[in-house]
Amino acid sequence: MTGRLAGRRVVVTDCNELIGPEIVDVFTEEGAEVLADSRDLTVPDAAAALIEEAGRVDVLVANLAVRVSGNFAHESDDAELDLMLDRLMRPLHRLTRAVLPQMMARRQGKIVVVGAGAALRGVPRRSVYSAARAAQHGYVRSVAVEAALHNVQINATAQTFVENPTYFPPHYQQTEEFKERMKNVPAGRLASAQEAARFLLTLAGRESDFIVGQIFPFTGGWVQ
Repeated sequence: MTGRLAGRRVVVTDCNELIGPEIVDVFTEEGAEVLADSRDLTVPDAAAALIEEAGRVDVLVANLAVRVSGNFAHESDDAELDLMLDRLMRPLHRLTRAVLPQMMARRQGKIVVVGAGAALRGVPRRSVYSAARAAQHGYVRSVAVEAALHNVQINATAQTFVENPTYFPPHYQQTEEFKERMKNVPAGRLASAQEAARFLLTLAGRESDFIVGQIFPFTGGWVQ
């Protein structure tokens, strides 16, 4: 099989959430052998079990999602904070911890994190969610420096205003809140999930061999 990811084994987490289905489709079209997984990664041993079952992993796509309550910070209790960390940060660390040793031993591998633009710009009613997403970005920057010595590249996106059923379902796009938010997007539209998935190809392929610990906004100009 030919393609930009021909011969690569790719694990995609939360494959039914966010842009998971499009990542699976696009990466498969580019020749990858894709293991699409939808297990509950809040279970402490789930991430390690996934990597063990996968065997060789050339690319890990940490596509992690959680629905946002829309509470103000003073309305958000500890349970909400724990949920954000349990869904977004702890699985990322457990997945990385499980997959890095084999990548480092082979001196080849990629970890791509599907992050959020909310971590780069203040958004009302998103404080706890934004904090967990920012934690992902801080983690990526630091662990990427460690992994780079072993020729493993770790990078992330910071996306928003991308069509997906988790954050921008069709019914939400009809609301006044959504229309007001779109006024701040220079591109004037949502990106398709396939556009976002294709952007990830660069971070998963050989083109990113010299890219280390970067966070790439994918926001139609909302973050510059």
